Order: sequence, then C-alpha cells, then structure tokens
Amino acid sequence: MRIFKNKSFDRFTKNEKIKDQDLWEAVERANKGLISADLGGGLIKQRIARKGQGKSSGFRSIIIFKADDRAFFVYGFAKNQQDNINEKELIALKKLSNELLSYSEQDLLIAIEKGILKEIKV
Repeated sequence: MRIFKNKSFDRFTKNEKIKDQDLWEAVERANKGLISADLGGGLIKQRIARKGQGKSSGFRSIIIFKADDRAFFVYGFAKNQQDNINEKELIALKKLSNELLSYSEQDLLIAIEKGILKEIKV
C-alpha cells in the first residue's frame, strides 16, 4: 500500500500538527473496511483524531482510495470549522480521483519529483 499527500494537505497537516503515523492509521482502518463515509468515485472521508481528543471532535480528511493499492490525502478540515464538502467540491474531487488513480508508476515519480505529491513512509 502506497500513501501520498498533496501539497495543500501537507500544509494542513503541518499547521494542525498531524503526524504521518495518524494518516497511515486512517488508511489502515479504511483497508479493514472501517470508513467514516464513502463518497463514491474512489473518494472516502476518514476521521483523524485531534491530539489529546477523540476522532469525533478532530479532523476530517478526504482520501482518494483504492484498497490495498494506493491512497492520496487531498483535502482536510477541522470539524468545528466546516461540516462537510459541498457538491461543487465533490465533483472536482471525483475528477481528481479519476486522474490520480490512473497514474502510472512513472507519473507518480514525476509528481513526487515536482513536489505535487509527497509519499508517506512510516
């Protein structure tokens, strides 16, 4: 399983002090079928606990997800700041999902090289 985050999600994790281990655990839960919400089109919403608090008051992440293959963290928000994504965002994220899930190994390497994606290794 390969796990990536895009540039904006990387900034989000740094600002909110979310560790890569937390992201890895969110994907592990998804691989076990423990998904907060299936948004369709390869998109899932997964909860990430806030340090010292539970998942319900923590963060929400939108992940482009293909079980046992790859996951891309592409959007994150705190529950107290935003309830959910809107329909326009969902449509755009589904287009992005279609694109990223079709990436070849070469495409992934280029995206990492250009700083578009960062691979998470724990």
